[in-house]
Amino acid sequence: MRGSFITLEGGEGVGKSTNLEFARGHLAAVGKPARVTREPGGTALGERIRELLLDRRETGMVADTELLLMFAARAQHLAEVIRPGLERGEWIVCDRFTDATYAYQGGGRGVAAERIRLMEQWVQGTLRPDLTLLLDAPVNIGHGRAGRRGGEADRFEREEQAFFERVRTCYLQLAHAEPARYRVIDAARPLAEVQAQLGDALNDFLRTR
Repeated sequence: MRGSFITLEGGEGVGKSTNLEFARGHLAAVGKPARVTREPGGTALGERIRELLLDRRETGMVADTELLLMFAARAQHLAEVIRPGLERGEWIVCDRFTDATYAYQGGGRGVAAERIRLMEQWVQGTLRPDLTLLLDAPVNIGHGRAGRRGGEADRFEREEQAFFERVRTCYLQLAHAEPARYRVIDAARPLAEVQAQLGDALNDFLRTR
């Protein structure tokens, strides 16, 4: 049997890293051990592309270059990790996937959705996540949490608030367009309440498998 592909999406500071581990643990507890991965990245080559994409010194990167690098990393990720894992019947939980490209390069950078869709079809074919958990919080809340992490901001984190407002709007539009795949999680709530929502969403999904 084909495995299941779950993605976590959301803007900066919504708690994806923390809740990725929660999702992995929740699935393992019910006998569905999952492989956790991320985008951009997930492979040796993908991680090198990730470094380039996040490097704050790359101030001249144009939106089309960014888009192509995202899909280059994704093509390698699909070939090495995602497709083989699903074919073996594994469960895969991924920190961001193509919805992030629509939100960041589409909503944030203004790349036409039609262009992203062409790349999506070329690189992925018919493969789409089975469940997408969108961690949603107002941009000011996410930025406040991200700021408390410390360290230097990467190339995306240095964008202005208006960029992230467009990203959030695009994510919510995607969720509205595909309610059967998306579950929107109120990530502005305390962590225990966020994880209760995630647990409910995962339990609902498990009942369909």
